[in-house]
Amino acid sequence: MKPISKQILIFAVMNDIFASIMLLGAVSTGGDMPFWAYSNQFDLIPRTSGYAAVLNAGQLYDEEKTFQWHWGVSAALRGDSYDKAAFIPDEIYAGIKWKKLALDLGMKHPQQEFLGSSAALGTISTTGGNVVMSGNSRSMPGYRISLHPANVPFTNGHLQIQAAFADYRMTDTRIEGKAFTHNTALYLIGNIGRVSITAGLDHWAMWDGSGIGNYFRMLVGKNAGPDGTKSDQMNVIGNQLGAERIAVSYRGKGWRAEFRHDIPYEDKSGMVFRNFPDGVNTLSFSFDDKDRWISDVVYEFQYTMYQSGPIHDPETDEHGNPRPWEPGLNYVGGDNYFNNGEFRSGWTHYGMTIGNPLFFPAGTHAGTWSRQTTAKGVENNRLKAHHIGISGKLFRKVPYKFLATYSQNYGTYPAPYAGESQWGHPWGTVKETPLSQLSLGFTCEIPLLNGHLQVIPGIYADKGSVLKDAFGATVGLRVSL
Repeated sequence: MKPISKQILIFAVMNDIFASIMLLGAVSTGGDMPFWAYSNQFDLIPRTSGYAAVLNAGQLYDEEKTFQWHWGVSAALRGDSYDKAAFIPDEIYAGIKWKKLALDLGMKHPQQEFLGSSAALGTISTTGGNVVMSGNSRSMPGYRISLHPANVPFTNGHLQIQAAFADYRMTDTRIEGKAFTHNTALYLIGNIGRVSITAGLDHWAMWDGSGIGNYFRMLVGKNAGPDGTKSDQMNVIGNQLGAERIAVSYRGKGWRAEFRHDIPYEDKSGMVFRNFPDGVNTLSFSFDDKDRWISDVVYEFQYTMYQSGPIHDPETDEHGNPRPWEPGLNYVGGDNYFNNGEFRSGWTHYGMTIGNPLFFPAGTHAGTWSRQTTAKGVENNRLKAHHIGISGKLFRKVPYKFLATYSQNYGTYPAPYAGESQWGHPWGTVKETPLSQLSLGFTCEIPLLNGHLQVIPGIYADKGSVLKDAFGATVGLRVSL
């Protein structure tokens, strides 16, 4: 009996370990691949006709245990017109978890939501459920301490708390030199029967790492000490940005529906809701049964036009005295999401926008974007967009996802794509000119050899005035152990 027990133990350990290798080819009629071929793919997919080889392995948490650990490693070799053959260290991390508390060290993909019928195909949302950290760019090395939803004492499970505290280092070449990022997140979750209400803040700060004293000042949004930059001494340290969230979900019998409102902010005015009605509004519906022809549907409406207004008024009156806030008055404006005067590479990493991928990086419209050029922030953060994502299983066996995004893009306040700028004029007095864009994508995962081999075809198309018109296709072959 002992040898049998040993074999069972070995099988159980091996069953927790995953490993795969994927080979992918990409081709496009328009030079660049269409938008949904490469977006929200952690910058692993070619931006033009080219190839990618991705190897990953790891071990998952064992949720049946109180004390758990996991690890993962992945790397890619990607070739396209921007990089003939680029080696990308994608993930290398290890983590431990005790009950609801977890610690991760290294480079790890941010968690994506709205994954549909197959996590391997990625999210069916534009933002992956997080407007600030979407999974659109490469991972950053660092650490993350997180508290998974935990019951607040004496509430009988009706109130839960979720939190995170993390620091990372950006590893790309930037205008400002080195850059570090910090994240503090806090959510409260109320549960009443089948209804859950979530409200919270996901705050990020990008700063230059100038000393432990400035680190603690950065945490509370203060100005820098003598060893900080002049701008940071005059204002708050670094680039303070993030998103606020309110969500309401209903759990039915075998299904779940949710409405979510995520509000991006770039400074204090956004944090106190002066940028309303800006935000990403998400309505989602999903069945527990992922073998349905249609198991998940997401509709998103993005509106980021206002940005606390088009006039940057001072917060003092003509005598230099503080002006009390009043509804309808605008004391700050032009939040300019994901851009910053001090950190001019903005909220990008290796040229890819870290958050919402519809905030196109500089050089996109002109066709001058390149991984070989130091990023200069984002060129498009004022937009109206409609998005539909659908997922399920064809013939109840083949996982797929379909994406369709129609957007009207206005550029930024200081640099509109077309026509007259709204900047400096009272809100609504300028008829602005948008550039329209339609992006489509469909991909599926055909399982063979009892799921150990998957063929992953994809077709994509762009039509509009921001991105080049293009039709593209990818074919991937993944072997899983």
